[in-house]
Amino acid sequence: MARNKTFNRRNVLVIAAIILIAAIGLTVRLGYLMILKSADYAQRAEDLHERERAIKAERGTIYDKNGIAIATNKPVSTISVIHSQIKDPERVIQVLCDLLGLSEEKVRKRVEKVSSIERIKSNVDKEIADKIREYDLDGVMVDEDYKRYYPYGSLASKVIGFTGSDNQGIIGLEVAYDKYLKGIDGTILTLTTAYGVEIDNAAEDRIEPKAGNNLYISLDVNIQKYAEQAALKIMEAKNANNVKMILMNPQNGELYAMVNVPEFDLNDPYTLTDNMLKGADASSLTSKQTNDLLNNMWRNACISDTYEPGSCFKIVTATAALEEKVVKLDDKFFCPGYKIVEDRRIRCHKVGGHGSETFVEGIKNSCNPVFMEIGARVGVTNMYKYFGRLGLFNKTGIDLPGEAKSIMHKPENVGAVELATISFGQSFQITPLQLLVAASAVVNGGNIVTPHFGVQVKSPEGTTVKTFKYEGAPGAVSKETSETMKKLLEAVVSEGTGKRAYLPGFKIGGKTATSEKLPRSSNKYISSFLGFAPADNPQVMAIVLIDEPTGIYYGGTIAAPVIAEVFDNVLPYLGVEPHYTEAETKEFNVGTIEMPNLVGKKKDEIKEILKDTDYGDIYYLGEGETIKEQFPLPGEKINLNSDLILYLE
Repeated sequence: MARNKTFNRRNVLVIAAIILIAAIGLTVRLGYLMILKSADYAQRAEDLHERERAIKAERGTIYDKNGIAIATNKPVSTISVIHSQIKDPERVIQVLCDLLGLSEEKVRKRVEKVSSIERIKSNVDKEIADKIREYDLDGVMVDEDYKRYYPYGSLASKVIGFTGSDNQGIIGLEVAYDKYLKGIDGTILTLTTAYGVEIDNAAEDRIEPKAGNNLYISLDVNIQKYAEQAALKIMEAKNANNVKMILMNPQNGELYAMVNVPEFDLNDPYTLTDNMLKGADASSLTSKQTNDLLNNMWRNACISDTYEPGSCFKIVTATAALEEKVVKLDDKFFCPGYKIVEDRRIRCHKVGGHGSETFVEGIKNSCNPVFMEIGARVGVTNMYKYFGRLGLFNKTGIDLPGEAKSIMHKPENVGAVELATISFGQSFQITPLQLLVAASAVVNGGNIVTPHFGVQVKSPEGTTVKTFKYEGAPGAVSKETSETMKKLLEAVVSEGTGKRAYLPGFKIGGKTATSEKLPRSSNKYISSFLGFAPADNPQVMAIVLIDEPTGIYYGGTIAAPVIAEVFDNVLPYLGVEPHYTEAETKEFNVGTIEMPNLVGKKKDEIKEILKDTDYGDIYYLGEGETIKEQFPLPGEKINLNSDLILYLE
């Protein structure tokens, strides 16, 4: 009996001890959770009862050389629904379908989906978003957002690029400088019940977004306009596939313009242009066909497409020959209209030949046999040496995505025939920009420049974040050869095949080219001209390529005038003053005169007063006989042959 009592007492003690230990453990655990882990569990509870919505950051603006905004933002809204908060789903579906122009099936699927939040549509115009707000629909969120907007539409579309629905860059400068342009999104934190229903009158936590930085570039809107107008004009006149043009400062690599016509509308980048469709119905295209055409439409051919440069490449061959001292300016050559190289008869563009000519005349005439001869003198090893020095084996390093590399023979595979054709720009391929960089080095004293658009990044407050540096690579050619080449290429324009690029008062240098496309039997050509001015101190260099022009296709005939037209606008715009020779002054009647005072004179007196003065046309506005006002004004200095406007009483 005593033994049973002892046993029972021991069991009670064991059970009591277990309960005590459990109680102590639970107390310690509770203390740990309530004291040490209180902050963690408070945050977890807050997270459980908070719903997070993003506030889009404003993307940085892109400014041109003059501070003109060419890529900016337009305030829009994003419409979303929260399933747990919707009280009248049918009403929500009806309103969103009507105002957003979406199908009922699409809206219903998202409204009825059980999720924390569903986006219905982004980039909704502010006016429509405000109308949705007025309905005050439970469960419908209208959040501020930004949509990229391009004030100039299609201008420089393949350079500037565009953004996607998430405001991230897709192509062009928008993607190249995305890390500077994109901001940091903010958030709205709303308190909800455990069932996800928003708590009325609960304060919202708001983390403000941080706007992106602004990008300043070297592209000049006005120069781009000049270039695009000239390119479109020749494309339509010659019914060409496309026209490419680049304008660059050859001294430092700043790009003033880059044209790829036809361009596309940056504000509507997913709509194929008529040129891309070529009469086809967009709705009949497969998804793959549409994507292929869009990628082709967005492609920046100035940097992404290679071609055989043709006679423009004679600039490189002549430079190599002068550097290696294998030719002198007065060396004599003979062109019968062709040259036999091994078993090939390679012709000159002048079928009857140029006959006897010096090296200088050979450049002026763009004579193939002359360049085949000097190419043979230079040799494969030295020719390739200057290809390397002038950057033709490498990408230029332009600050745009998608740049292509050159396509060259390996030196060991270059025989006499290949060397002959290489010497006048065939049997290899480079990009237009690579040729422009190489030619720049030839005329700027031998410095390889890095072509670029990016100049500076500034914060929204105007503080400089980064100034981009582009180091040159000097010593590609000697200054002596550079000076000689400038004079030779100026003679090409003043006296040779590039004479249609001549502008009175301006020294223009350049080289024409007519490249036959592959296969040779296709009889399709690229007409091009590379020019620079002023020839003695180049400030701007340009290249134009006209792809498959109809009718006359010679570069000197149709491409050279395009650059002349562009330079006629661009040179005065850049502050390059014309300086006329005595012969030009006489031939083009250059000069200025002071405008006389004609106010108060009779209409029939005017011709007598102006008979010994070089004026253009006289326009009379009004029906009286006496001059009451004039333009230009009395005493104003005007150019000879200027027109006059006279207002009659």
